[in-house]
Amino acid sequence: MRNVLQITAPVALLALAGSLFGGGFYLQPGNPEASPEARKLNAVVTVQSAGCVKPDATKISATAIGTVNGERREIPLKLEPLSTAGMFALAQQWPKQGRWVIRLEAINGSLFTSLLMSAGPDGVDRYHDKSAHQQFSTADIEAMLR
Repeated sequence: MRNVLQITAPVALLALAGSLFGGGFYLQPGNPEASPEARKLNAVVTVQSAGCVKPDATKISATAIGTVNGERREIPLKLEPLSTAGMFALAQQWPKQGRWVIRLEAINGSLFTSLLMSAGPDGVDRYHDKSAHQQFSTADIEAMLR
């Protein structure tokens, strides 16, 4: 019996480690200029569902959160699916003035991921995004609006 436990425990730990660290699920912002489809839709950013998931099973929502003339606003955004499974185009649907945070939240099966990107008069900053496997707090969003 002792030999079985010695073999089974390491195998179980390896299986657990593989499920904890393998692949995952995340959203990857991209350059709309790289996609003729996204350019045609006047996209300011593309978003790709990535990781060890079926990309076409991703359900994603987007919201612009910002301040214009001292007034806080939240605007639901429409994402356009592209021909590549799990890829979406986002056109600007929020005012050009003010500072904004684009919040994206996605579900794929039982997996959840979220992404924050800053936006302003110069466009969307897809290079300094923030991602997590939970919803972002109001404090996280406020910090990006400063």
